[in-house]
Amino acid sequence: MFEIVKHIDFCFGHRLIDYHGKCNQPHGHNGRVEIHLASAALDAFGMVADFREVRHTVTAWIDANWDHRMILRRDDPLADAITALGQAAFLMDENPTTENLARLLYATVAEFGLPVVAVTLWETPDSYATYRPTPIGQRASDGATVAHAERR
Repeated sequence: MFEIVKHIDFCFGHRLIDYHGKCNQPHGHNGRVEIHLASAALDAFGMVADFREVRHTVTAWIDANWDHRMILRRDDPLADAITALGQAAFLMDENPTTENLARLLYATVAEFGLPVVAVTLWETPDSYATYRPTPIGQRASDGATVAHAERR
């Protein structure tokens, strides 16, 4: 099994509704995503995927949806205020936790047809969440055992 990882950096703001802690206030992060792609076989060029294509495709989506935007739950009262001011916001049905954002980006990358196996979103230099659809300790369809999925 071959696996490649592409890092993409971006900036975003968010807040968590109905959460009793500091993260219920609007705040920002310098985020980093790791897109993990894997394949048992390499393509005609000897690659899992072209890093340039991965960067272009995923960065274009992040730039259009998350970069330098507030990411908010759809029913957040702040969403109406921000958009009324003409500011960009990305609205989602769930709280924009690191876990939910990693899962959303995983689904998006999969829709692009890339062989994604995991997405990690770093919220800070020492805190991240990883989404992979195969539970820890279970075997993926290719027979590999998933070693970890975590929030740190």
